[in-house]
Amino acid sequence: MTLTTITKLAAVALVSVAAAGCSSWDSMSSRQKGAVTGAGVGGVAGAAITGGSVLGTVGGAAIGGVVGDQIGKHQ
Repeated sequence: MTLTTITKLAAVALVSVAAAGCSSWDSMSSRQKGAVTGAGVGGVAGAAITGGSVLGTVGGAAIGGVVGDQIGKHQ
């Protein structure tokens, strides 16, 4: 597999996980909603900043999830 294919698969997986999280959106706490949103935004930002790097996408999603969780804690 080429790096481009892996990047595309990682992006599709990230969107799928975010969509699955939204399917149960009403029963989620504000922290969980913040973590899901942060992971999605962080993954997209990480991919954009690093030019589609898998590590950048996953790292951005992880950091975004943590930040979103902490923001959701205070709501």
